[in-house]
Amino acid sequence: MGVFATTDDPGSTGHEQVVFCQDKQSGLKAIIGIYSTALGPALGGTRFYPYASEEEALADVLDLSRGMAYKNALAGLDLGGGKAVIWGDPEQIKSEPLLRAYGRFVESLGGRYYTACDVGTYVADMDVIARETRYVTGRSVEHGGAGDSSILTAWGVFQGMRAAAEHVWGDPTLAGRRVGVAGLGKVGKYLTGHLLGDGAEVVATDVNPKALEWVRANHPQVELVDDTAALVASDIDVYAPCALGGALNDDTVPMLRAKVVTGAANNQLAHPGIEKILADQGILYTPDYVVNAGGVIQVADEIEGFNFERAKLRATRIYDTTREILRLADDEGVPPAVAADRLAERRMAEVGRLRTIRVR
Repeated sequence: MGVFATTDDPGSTGHEQVVFCQDKQSGLKAIIGIYSTALGPALGGTRFYPYASEEEALADVLDLSRGMAYKNALAGLDLGGGKAVIWGDPEQIKSEPLLRAYGRFVESLGGRYYTACDVGTYVADMDVIARETRYVTGRSVEHGGAGDSSILTAWGVFQGMRAAAEHVWGDPTLAGRRVGVAGLGKVGKYLTGHLLGDGAEVVATDVNPKALEWVRANHPQVELVDDTAALVASDIDVYAPCALGGALNDDTVPMLRAKVVTGAANNQLAHPGIEKILADQGILYTPDYVVNAGGVIQVADEIEGFNFERAKLRATRIYDTTREILRLADDEGVPPAVAADRLAERRMAEVGRLRTIRVR
């Protein structure tokens, strides 16, 4: 195995540990970020993506691992926050040796970090990684895993959207509402099904022609538009970003006509302050790491032996968590993103403190 570099003092980011991994023979270049283990081992997926630079890859893993700590805390999990990125084009360099080399690095952390699927990695990849490490979730049903975690991710986003609809319109349903879905991939297609089943109108877009073909074949009533800019500017009640991060930025927010933003994408706010701009425009933003926690709830359930109905029940509670955050935001006069941060930080501090009590 190749280069292994780690730092226990990653500077001002607040992370406990950042690990740089390299195996030259297989082409592996990866970074594992552990933001917090206050509530338990860090859990977060592995993103396989062709970043423009190592600096871009590092910035992504730092943002994503921090987000996972807050997500896991608000999901009520006894797990901390971590994330990993593999730098490269998965279509070009993904291989069994590379994935197994990565698994060796995960194993070397001794259980401080559990990995799972993310952009560019799939259940089959987790099965390969698991040949080298015990600390992997999101495995196939054949290997005792949960399978596709996007199923409960979409279910949780739908629950968060129901809570937002209740807060804005007084009724926890999307019936009669026009919902714009940006991204019809693993999560977006399931979310579309839930919305249509609830009586919503759906308008959607995706950069992948195959995703558009799937929607035309399975949900011909969905209106398709050319791109995200057209979707954002259209007459919609709810905007659901379900692709990559940064969807809410200085260009999109001024054009947004929706009253609610609830979607599956991670890190939707392009920079600090966007949440206040949304609030000033009268747009209710449900924090992404609250509503998209269904997937991590699903894969976390594997650690104690997967039971789908138990995991779905936990993901359904995203509705209650979202309601609580929206109530707290109103009571304290802050945007929901700030209220969610405060609630997560409170749990990490109060429950994490118990680990200082010696039991033996």
